[in-house]
Amino acid sequence: MSFEHAPTREPENGPDPEWAESASEWDDTAEPDPAAPRAGRHVHLPAHKMRWGLLAVAVGAVVAAIVTLSISGFRSSHGLEARDPGGGGPAGRNNSVFGTANSGDCLSWTNAKTLDLAKVNCADKHLFEVTADVDLSDYPGREFGPGTRFPDSLRFAELRDEHCVTAAQAYLGGRLDPRGRFVVGMINPGEPAWNKGDRTVRCGLQLVSATGNATQQSVGRVRDSDQSRIFDAGTCIGINQNLPTNEPVDCADPHAYEVMSTVDLGQQFSSGTPGNADQDKYMQDQCSHVADSYLGGPKALINKTLTIFWDNIDARSWLVGSHKLNCLVGKGTRDGFSSITGTAKGNIMIDGQAPVPPPSTGRSTPAPLPGAAPPVR
Repeated sequence: MSFEHAPTREPENGPDPEWAESASEWDDTAEPDPAAPRAGRHVHLPAHKMRWGLLAVAVGAVVAAIVTLSISGFRSSHGLEARDPGGGGPAGRNNSVFGTANSGDCLSWTNAKTLDLAKVNCADKHLFEVTADVDLSDYPGREFGPGTRFPDSLRFAELRDEHCVTAAQAYLGGRLDPRGRFVVGMINPGEPAWNKGDRTVRCGLQLVSATGNATQQSVGRVRDSDQSRIFDAGTCIGINQNLPTNEPVDCADPHAYEVMSTVDLGQQFSSGTPGNADQDKYMQDQCSHVADSYLGGPKALINKTLTIFWDNIDARSWLVGSHKLNCLVGKGTRDGFSSITGTAKGNIMIDGQAPVPPPSTGRSTPAPLPGAAPPVR
């Protein structure tokens, strides 16, 4: 069985109104790149520079990108080979996990190629939470009638957007964060089952990487979870072609950035959605403070030539309860991110080279004016 996802949307050129005020940066580097934002001041990064840089952190365009990237279903020339946790062999369609999965069930699998589905307790790690089952044969028209052709991945992506987004909103009582860490997915019955007349698809919620891989496990039901797009402190996020993958990796492996801490803006702002300027001011203080302790001293950020990043929360996310942001550390480039190996707490390599601290000559003393008294020694 093959594992398919909807095609990746390519980055767009030019300004993006949602992104232009979305990603923020604090750079303490003493000798900045002339083409980069000025050092030592808080700035909004231009959309063309960081549009795909913070893809993993819930910036404005993430929703559209991830919805497109999230899996549109699983298809195979062999169909689903689901196994019942209590059974011993490949399950048939009538008694397979796929066939008995209902709204609220949580599913997992060990092999994306065979999709050996198993129902698990939602309190345990899982990959997919079912929100609804949709029988496409109930809809008018000939497209899903007897003998019709099995849809391709693009059509399944359209069906997911048509039916599963609405199902997710209904399942969560209208509280799906469009920029949150959970995305809408779909599992289809497989081509052999389709050819036998099965037109049922399972809608669900899941964590998906920027490359569309459904490999990240979640714990607990989505309705009981904080949907903020955050990772635990110490997590390193992988990199691929200068862009984050949204998947945690060992910090010894190449990565785009590292998570230093999580900040709950709800503890600071209690009345309505705070504006971006207020969020930035608070995050600047929080992230700058944690950087000193996380990296090993007040000069560590400068000496390692790294940059602090964070995101903003918009009203849509705030209203459904997503109030948390990560303080991130990495090194941005014009095309995304530099590749870092090693944890930022210790020795690192940036694009294969050890970072070179900027020169530190100390504060210069101007020459005394004529007739001035000599300095006291």
